[in-house]
Amino acid sequence: MGTEALSLEGVSIRLGKTLVLDRISLEVPAGSFTCLLGPSGCGKTTLLRSIAGFAPLAAGDIKVGGNSIATLAPEARQTAMVFQSYALWPHMSVAGNLTYPLKLRGLPKAEREKRANAILSLLGLEGYGPRAVTSLSGGQRQRVALGRALIIDPPLLLLDEPLSNLDASIRRSLRGELRRLQQKVGITTIMVTHDQDEALAMADRIVLMRDGQIVQVAGPEDLYSAPADLGAAQFLGVDNVLAVAPDDPAAQGATLVGFRTEDARVFTDDMEHPDAPALARKGKVTTCAYAGGGYQVGIDVAGESLSACSARPVSPGDDALLSVPASMLMSFDANTRLLQGIRH
Repeated sequence: MGTEALSLEGVSIRLGKTLVLDRISLEVPAGSFTCLLGPSGCGKTTLLRSIAGFAPLAAGDIKVGGNSIATLAPEARQTAMVFQSYALWPHMSVAGNLTYPLKLRGLPKAEREKRANAILSLLGLEGYGPRAVTSLSGGQRQRVALGRALIIDPPLLLLDEPLSNLDASIRRSLRGELRRLQQKVGITTIMVTHDQDEALAMADRIVLMRDGQIVQVAGPEDLYSAPADLGAAQFLGVDNVLAVAPDDPAAQGATLVGFRTEDARVFTDDMEHPDAPALARKGKVTTCAYAGGGYQVGIDVAGESLSACSARPVSPGDDALLSVPASMLMSFDANTRLLQGIRH
């Protein structure tokens, strides 16, 4: 299977008068799995489409293996793209869908069949060639769409939210399958997703985007523990933000601290309180809901609504202490830039 490095140099794209991508520069190592992550409208799908050749550049260059492909038509770029809808041909069999790109390239029938059988074996779909794609499950259709992309031996594999149409349990299972397949084949892969859990579980590197620009490029653990700024942190699940108080264990110069609900605990008067250094706030319980294995608690602290977890139920109206270990706090300066992330 072919694999090449990808280089984006000052890529900008306009749709009418709107600047959708603004001077994007990115290096994607050969054989890596990179996720483009961000909220809807941030430009991640447009960036993927620009690599495939479906979105013309207003400025910049795109190189694969050191060679510019920016002016080439999509079919001349030899990249392979799996769309969110899979775009399988319902009137064709599984084998027909797999081999059609090879037929367009003029490969003889024997070679087409040989490659199709190899791909079916790779995907764990041996014997499925004669079946109609309409008879397959969602997960099986996803594999066929992936196989049709891989069968042309592309230098790059582009995935546009390929798991978004599947049920949650199937999606979680296929994350691992897709990642293992990518590692086995060794192909340079770029995947668009808005699901942070999906990106964290699958990628070597995550490209976090916002408003047509790259905010941060980092490995999953680094991105989760040390997002570049408050906006990135909130997208990555930091759902509580407070002004720094004098006794808070925050970084020097911090004006704001943030933390995730799952890292905070609520204690009532009859519970044993923690002794370790922590951010602490007193307030009143407003809500308590079972969240599987524990309870998620809302607490009002001087008019601010915060949330935390509790091992046992508490009652709305109870006085309570919200506590967050110092190691699980993120500190931000007056410009909302990260000063200190989670310290494991």
